[in-house]
Amino acid sequence: MIQLNNIVKRYQTRQGSNTVLNGVNLQINPGEKILVLGRNGAGKSTLIRLISGAERPTSGRITRSMSVSWPLAFSGGFQGSLTGLDNLRFICRVYGTSAEDKIDYVENFSELGKYLREPLKTYSSGMRARLAFALSMAIEFDCYLIDEVLAVGDSRFHEKCRHELFEKRRNRAMVIVSHQGKQASTQCEAFFVLNRGRMEKFVDRDQAYEHYTNQG
Repeated sequence: MIQLNNIVKRYQTRQGSNTVLNGVNLQINPGEKILVLGRNGAGKSTLIRLISGAERPTSGRITRSMSVSWPLAFSGGFQGSLTGLDNLRFICRVYGTSAEDKIDYVENFSELGKYLREPLKTYSSGMRARLAFALSMAIEFDCYLIDEVLAVGDSRFHEKCRHELFEKRRNRAMVIVSHQGKQASTQCEAFFVLNRGRMEKFVDRDQAYEHYTNQG
């Protein structure tokens, strides 16, 4: 289980303190799939980074008894001077797992070919996203964090990602944040809308979408 208790997150800007999340509470149970809707700038990516542990809340507490992925397709932690293969080895060391039995999978899934052995600074944004998704799938987690990930690549690669995530790992917990999310919502059983720093839960996706569409 992952539990967020009264989470507040503030950032300092030139105009002063900006509160992005203000008293957010959320419980993620094993195998549960949650959709969080929010407009651009609502704090969805901040929420995902906090759950992953990439950032710490300003106040409140997050407890985790499940292993949690980094945000899928997020490549911000990669080292540009290292090759894709070296980044794979580095991330596997961080998570305490072997890299050698994952090389073939990452190479095949990412479809990077010879570029897997080239520095990341030579990659396009799409290549980096494909590598990040492949690495996320190569290391098994109890809970996957998904930040608009289904926009990765073309329609064929999109379908490949959907199958790998929602079919092969259908028994895992997932937190999906989106400003659209129509397709992803079919995989979910709990629905939230994030607006002005607060999260509101809804009994079904239609109610959540209606509120999201009509929010001021």
